[in-house]
Amino acid sequence: MNLYIIYILIAVLLFSFTAAFALFGVYAERKVAAFIQDRLGPMETGKYGSLQTIADILKMLQKEFIVPAAADKILFAAAPVIIFLSVYMGFAALPWAPGAVPASLNIGVFYVFAIISVESIGILMAGWGSNNKYSLLGGLRSVAQVVSYEIPAGIALVSAVMIAQSLDLQVIAVRQGVTATETIKFLGFWDVSKTGGFLAWHVFQAPHLIIAYIIYFIASLAECNRAPFDIPEAESELVAGFHTEYTGLRFAFIFLAEYSMMFLVGMVGVILFLGGWNSPLPNIGTLKLADWTTGLAWGIVWTLLKVLLVVGAQMWIRWTLPRLRIDQLMNLCWKVLTPLAFLCMLISGVWRLMVM
Repeated sequence: MNLYIIYILIAVLLFSFTAAFALFGVYAERKVAAFIQDRLGPMETGKYGSLQTIADILKMLQKEFIVPAAADKILFAAAPVIIFLSVYMGFAALPWAPGAVPASLNIGVFYVFAIISVESIGILMAGWGSNNKYSLLGGLRSVAQVVSYEIPAGIALVSAVMIAQSLDLQVIAVRQGVTATETIKFLGFWDVSKTGGFLAWHVFQAPHLIIAYIIYFIASLAECNRAPFDIPEAESELVAGFHTEYTGLRFAFIFLAEYSMMFLVGMVGVILFLGGWNSPLPNIGTLKLADWTTGLAWGIVWTLLKVLLVVGAQMWIRWTLPRLRIDQLMNLCWKVLTPLAFLCMLISGVWRLMVM
């Protein structure tokens, strides 16, 4: 019984975190957009508009559920739940610090990648169930986009997995810092097992993993339907895309999933490429910075800081680059990212055999 109570508490904690991050993310995005466009953003509700997103969610909670008369009511109602759950369940296998992982899975990478793929089914259900041509087009676009970009993203992750020789996300994180039990070499020649810090991160253990991470980051933007890959919700063409007909709490769940997805894909990239919860500070002589800044509390701090930097980059890109056309989006995926990802995977195999 105590075990079940712990599981429930972890589930509530993760949901609370995703909800809090979504509120923070919407506010942060408005402020980032305002800064880039030389505006102020939200200013009236709370200090510097800090309560604006809370006011927005309270407004959504009061709105009625409107279901179009010709909609498929079951698909229409189930879609936001499936979209959110597919993202929310992905957090279960992510390690936040040494010994702090909700569910330690020896196939963690595979699990996370598989569960977030279900989101595209929810988006298609939302588009089809709405019985709206704009929503249907948005849903079809999203499926085409997500299915395409999952290929280079998955191959880029395999490149890191081949170096780590494990699918367990906690094991992958451990081998990128001073707690590693095997020899870690910076760029394949300098032993940094006792030095740690950023020198031990995967992107510096094998230089081609920098390219693999860039491929993954670009593909993750498409996975999140974020600009410049936001054609499923292109307001200029599709009103709002697959969620055009949604109101109230159902609409809130879809946006909660979108911002949670931003954090999730950012955290997966951090764990596989950027050291996970390991400190970026190396040991320098008698100054044991990596040793001092490695532990449970420090691990959570480093994880949050790294992921928030990645999320900040996602927001910056959204308000900087124009939206791609569908043909440009597919060309980038199949003609550029996928061949590069395969090349990275090939180099990972050679690197593991010949250098490590």
